[in-house]
Amino acid sequence: MAAESTPLALPVLPLDDEVVLPGMVVPLDLSDSEVRAAVEAAQAAARDEPGKPRVLLVPRVDGTYAGTGVLGTVEQVGRLADGDPGALIRGRGRVRIGAGTTGPGAALWVEGTRIDESVPEPLPGHVSELVKEYKALATAWLRKRGAWQVVDRVQAIDDVSALADNSGYSPFLTTDQKVALLETTDPVARLKLATQQLRDHLAEQDVAETIAKDVQEGVDKQQREFLLRRQLEAVRKELRELNGDQEGEESDDYRARVEAADLPEKVREAALKEVDKLERSSDQSPEGSWIRTWLDTVLEMPWNERTEDAYDIQGAQAVLDAEHAGLQDVKERITEYLAVRKRRSDRGLGVVGGRRGGAVLALVGPPGVGKTSLGESVAHAMGRKFVRVALGGVRDEAEIRGHRRTYVGALPGRIVRAIKEAGSMNPVVLLDEIDKVGSDFRGDPAAALLEVLDPAQNHTFRDHYLEVELDLSDVVFLATANVLEAIPEALLDRMELVRLDGYTEDEKIVIARDHLLPRQLERAGLEADEVTIEEGALRKLAGEYTREAGVRTLERSVARLLRKVAARHELGEQKLPFTVTEGDLRDLIGRPHHVPESAQEPAERRTAVPGVATGLAVTGAGGDVLYVEASLADPETGAAGLTLTGQLGDVMKESAQIALSFLRSHGAELELPVADLKDRGVHIHFPAGAVPKDGPSAGITMTTALASLLSGRLVRTDVAMTGEVSLTGRVLPIGGVKQKLLAAHRAGITTLIIPKRNEPDLDDVPAEVLEKLDVHAVTDVRQVLELALSPATNGAAPEVPVAA
Repeated sequence: MAAESTPLALPVLPLDDEVVLPGMVVPLDLSDSEVRAAVEAAQAAARDEPGKPRVLLVPRVDGTYAGTGVLGTVEQVGRLADGDPGALIRGRGRVRIGAGTTGPGAALWVEGTRIDESVPEPLPGHVSELVKEYKALATAWLRKRGAWQVVDRVQAIDDVSALADNSGYSPFLTTDQKVALLETTDPVARLKLATQQLRDHLAEQDVAETIAKDVQEGVDKQQREFLLRRQLEAVRKELRELNGDQEGEESDDYRARVEAADLPEKVREAALKEVDKLERSSDQSPEGSWIRTWLDTVLEMPWNERTEDAYDIQGAQAVLDAEHAGLQDVKERITEYLAVRKRRSDRGLGVVGGRRGGAVLALVGPPGVGKTSLGESVAHAMGRKFVRVALGGVRDEAEIRGHRRTYVGALPGRIVRAIKEAGSMNPVVLLDEIDKVGSDFRGDPAAALLEVLDPAQNHTFRDHYLEVELDLSDVVFLATANVLEAIPEALLDRMELVRLDGYTEDEKIVIARDHLLPRQLERAGLEADEVTIEEGALRKLAGEYTREAGVRTLERSVARLLRKVAARHELGEQKLPFTVTEGDLRDLIGRPHHVPESAQEPAERRTAVPGVATGLAVTGAGGDVLYVEASLADPETGAAGLTLTGQLGDVMKESAQIALSFLRSHGAELELPVADLKDRGVHIHFPAGAVPKDGPSAGITMTTALASLLSGRLVRTDVAMTGEVSLTGRVLPIGGVKQKLLAAHRAGITTLIIPKRNEPDLDDVPAEVLEKLDVHAVTDVRQVLELALSPATNGAAPEVPVAA
């Protein structure tokens, strides 16, 4: 522990933001008045006392004096290295500063007490270890600075106090840290503090060196990579010049490519801006890759490429007739479009208000009627490129409008890709299965299609990836769908609706003979003269082996038939040429799957018992025949009320309630035993119970089934009906008349009952089908019952089916 000795009177030499520790020798500038006054006062006092002049070195930080100073002796007074007067002062020991006193000269004199800083010998073990640690740290720091001479001097210091004060020479210590060393009077504590300060500095220095090394390595790598890239460019240039190939250099120069391309003005401006960004960006920047991909996409777009329309109207009509049988509505629409385009072109009205004469058609119909293949035929007839865009299962809005190009792997939307694939700005684009588009958390693709399919907007369509205007007003869009209700109302409003309700049997025979059979003969490896299928066989295939609106199943049946003939020929069981007749079908491909109800034995028909009526319905696969069964529960079971089965929707359930209410209120008028309806439960069932059903058009069918059940009169086998019923017995109009009549014709039904207000819809039914049907247009349920129910058996009590 340090001890204090005899008081001293010393002149004060203030040190602004500087600290001198014992053992240090420092030069001071005498041009400073305070320094000069202190030195002169010390010299005046030394004249009367032996020894060198003494001063008190006191740190002054922010105008405040420290409580401890250092006794210093003036070793020499002369000139400093720069020629100014100076004094060389050596620190001798610590002094505790006391009260002020008087003395010679203009300096401030204070009383001080010398502090004893001696350490008892021998040194304790922990102090010796501390000395070794300090010397090791100081040596490491000095060696890094190359101060080898100072290393020996530090190693030679054995006094603990002197060793601790030696750190006052350290340039990395702050004034506050040196003041802390000065005011720490215990030598061992002071050495600990000096050791900790030196250790912290070395740790900071190691971190700084590591960072500097990493930075330097990164800079060296960038410089090396830059140099190698420049060398690589020079080598490529030399190779191009050697081979006389200038295309590689030209392909790399995006500015030249943009200026040479035939781009619209706004697109050119946007492309040149991106070229400017590319030139400013470095090769390592990811933005450069995005810009290059975007520029490649823009330059590959056919901005001003258009195919000339074939204005041979009669030739286009012939192409459509040759490739598709029937489908008169869409053929007429395409013919009208071409005729209008021809007249606009002749009068110089190709572009009106920035918009060209495109078209947006929606082809709606059951599967297999040729919607998709019709798009290719339309493009062929118009002389345009054809592109098909499959929308089935698309749930991401970006699939239509594209991704923002800041995303990794961003691509333009399907519409832009279709235009790029077609290579022209006026192709025929088939949007296949537009009713199968879904929506999820990524957006609604149908909403993005609103702008694409709007003739008033699509001349300025903006894809999220391109972000430049794309003119789609000259594109012919053909959208296909099976179910009209699945298309959003706003989207459907932008398209012109063309219905394809299915083929008649005669049209199927023509399609099978002219299109399906030649294609399947080629796929089966047969020549046209090796296998012939008679028209009667084709008719039976279409009527009894397949029952559909389209011709897909018919084509599969023809393919199966030809495969069977080819296999038998290879097995040696059949010789070629071979003619397939109607009688050969069962032997080749098995029994028929759809025998008409009229061809069944009377006892086997579904309407052979009272309470069964034949109705008509429309499904996603076209029209279909629907049977309605009704029964009464046994009175002893007590199960009163109405039971409905067959997966019926709310509208169909309400129709059943209306039919039952009508019969209860008008039973006496119709001579029906309505008393049975009060105490016995009524059960109405629609077979094919696994298929959901809904709609109002089965109203008169359920009424007829219940009337047949109560009266015991059978429903005529050859009669089918469709129509909505009201509580007063009115027959109200329904939809899908054409599809329903075609389904009835396929099922072999000859008599149809439809609402009177649907009579104009018969104009859409092919004439050859109407000739084979006896269609009755009615306004009241009473007319339906008169037409549909067989005459009552004289004297026979009605047999009412009872539910088990």
